[in-house]
Amino acid sequence: QIHLVESGGGSVQAGGSLRLSCAVSGYKYSAYIMGWFRQAPGKEREGVAGIDSDGGTRYADSVKGRFTISKDRTEPTLFLQMNGLKSEDSGIYYCAARPSVSTLSRTWARDLVDFGTFGQGTQVTVSS
Repeated sequence: QIHLVESGGGSVQAGGSLRLSCAVSGYKYSAYIMGWFRQAPGKEREGVAGIDSDGGTRYADSVKGRFTISKDRTEPTLFLQMNGLKSEDSGIYYCAARPSVSTLSRTWARDLVDFGTFGQGTQVTVSS
């Protein structure tokens, strides 16, 4: 069973940056789709960014040009670089993964919500 642990959250002023990390252990398969989600109080969990085994990426429109998802294969870790943070970016950020040899589709977020494994989350607070 894959195990995910997020870190790097915190409090930052609007316009600032944070880099989230997700340590991955328990790999059993050679290919995974992975992603970052966030959930604000009273709102549904939303997919922020996804990445497939070939490095293909997709982003929510609200974060395009500001956030970058990446991964380190040598020490299995998923990253989310967040620049130009806004107050509406606040929430708990989760990483998720599921085994898949497919490239990232437009339904990547739904696929991960339905079939993926999630970490416990890390809080991001952006003050304006």
